[in-house]
Amino acid sequence: MSTSESIPEFQPPGSGNGYRALMQNRPFVILWIGQIVSQIADKIFFVLLIDLVIHYITPDFPENTAKASVMMANTLPAVFLGFAAGIFVDRWSKKQILWASNLGRGIMTFMIPLCPKQLLFLLLIALGESILTQFFAPAEQATIAVVVERKLLMPANALFSTTMIGSFVVGFAVCPVLLGWANGWGGTYGGAFLVGGLYIAAAVVLAFLPIKDDKPVDAEPQHPWKEFKQGLRYIQKNRLLSNAMVQLAILYSVLAALIALAPGFLKTINENQREFSFILSCAGVGLILGAALLGQWGDRLNHWPLPLIGFLSMGFVLISFFFVTQLWLILLLSVLLGWGAAFVGVPMQTLIQTQTLPDMRGKVFGVQNNVINIALSLPLAIAALLADATSSVRGVLLAIGILVCTIGLWSWRRTRQVLREEAYPDL
Repeated sequence: MSTSESIPEFQPPGSGNGYRALMQNRPFVILWIGQIVSQIADKIFFVLLIDLVIHYITPDFPENTAKASVMMANTLPAVFLGFAAGIFVDRWSKKQILWASNLGRGIMTFMIPLCPKQLLFLLLIALGESILTQFFAPAEQATIAVVVERKLLMPANALFSTTMIGSFVVGFAVCPVLLGWANGWGGTYGGAFLVGGLYIAAAVVLAFLPIKDDKPVDAEPQHPWKEFKQGLRYIQKNRLLSNAMVQLAILYSVLAALIALAPGFLKTINENQREFSFILSCAGVGLILGAALLGQWGDRLNHWPLPLIGFLSMGFVLISFFFVTQLWLILLLSVLLGWGAAFVGVPMQTLIQTQTLPDMRGKVFGVQNNVINIALSLPLAIAALLADATSSVRGVLLAIGILVCTIGLWSWRRTRQVLREEAYPDL
């Protein structure tokens, strides 16, 4: 075969009939509704923990330290337990994990009014809720690939991404209103009753999920450490899979760095630092628009190098931040950044699902959750330290923008090289 022949460009499956076909898929609709209710409960739960801290400490105890402790208790399991949870997702029924984890989180939240008003008990509830979440997340991702046919994975992931980002953008703005309403009729613990009720509602919805699980019933359970190494080898051997994982890690690292640098960036144009949420909200709007575009018309765009376009768009925006000083232009560019993020995140998530065998999904999505949570955590500190060390938030954004463009080109070339070697191994 001649080397001059064109090399196949990998693209995730097209979107078929888009959202209309998904809405006719009853198992998917139930899973999606369960995700929406769970996401709302997650956001309110986090805000609820912070609000309750003041009632669980003595007057001489540092309030900020207490709040930071609760936040750490609610986030550390996401960094350390993702892969371990993924192993059990492959062993157990995904449907049972979905409804049972929500039921457990609901019961834990209902226990808040019954526990003594001591910080330790609030920390334990925050930790327990987060541990159960680590089981829910990979089971949810793995179930998408079970209930949705291959050609509809792109719009399915786009819809789930839209819901997730939408809950992030809208959720934290609506949470204080909902908590205020709940406390109005339920007193101090009205929020706990609201969140617990939402988790129980999600459990009830997901209990009616009509799926036949793809868990291998005859598989002999292995030692968790052996399965851990097996999962890592699987990801390492499948270079398309590992490349997609790297690109998702880079994407979330950039978003985390933006969160860390946005307040200082607004300060450089004499804007209120507290309004940094405007930048994040605009980026969220852009991501929702990009995901909606891919979900509805992804089949018409699947011949484009979507991740490359996404990375170059994000890099262009970050480089532009070095030069612009008008707030309206910054917000408009933030929409473009989110739009580019969708062009990376949705295709790469779809690629991971299509490249993963059924009996490896839990392990792979467990690793993915670990990678994403680490990618969201480290840049928050590193970006802020760099900005302080260089005394130039704009300079750090410029450097990140150049790096993102470079990585985008590198990952695109690497993917093409892998496809060339797999398509023409004898060349």
